[in-house]
Amino acid sequence: MRAKEAARLYNKAYAPQIWLTRSIEPAASLEEMHIAYIGEDFFNSRILMHEGVPSNAIRVLEPSIDNTADEVKAIATELEREKGAVVIIVTTKAHTRRVRTLWNKLAGGRGRAIVRAAPTDSFVPDRWWRTTGDSLDVVREVLGLLNAWAGLPLHPSR
Repeated sequence: MRAKEAARLYNKAYAPQIWLTRSIEPAASLEEMHIAYIGEDFFNSRILMHEGVPSNAIRVLEPSIDNTADEVKAIATELEREKGAVVIIVTTKAHTRRVRTLWNKLAGGRGRAIVRAAPTDSFVPDRWWRTTGDSLDVVREVLGLLNAWAGLPLHPSR
């Protein structure tokens, strides 16, 4: 759903490129077992191309990321490198507040982020307690916000 929304924004000329990130997991764990994993970025790039985004407008950012904080840092670094001023970050509905909080905390003035939720996301903010999935999303986001507000003392486990 995020890739489709990014493609829609690209096709409406809101962005000249689409940047994807590459998650460390599950690739690292699978590699230890000699199991090939193409990665979410591979499939997202294929969705983007299916939706009309040319391959030369799709970039996978380095380094690989562990969590949202890493993702924000990678995006901010690339925005600064590209001498850009604004980036649109497409995420899920439940995730928007934490992404904004992390951008404000970690981007260090390296541009402005517009945080956009994918409209096809099934999360219902005013009834989040009615489904297990939505409830778990809210709990995870609250814990993530608390971690961000506390200065990110918690890190991904290895």
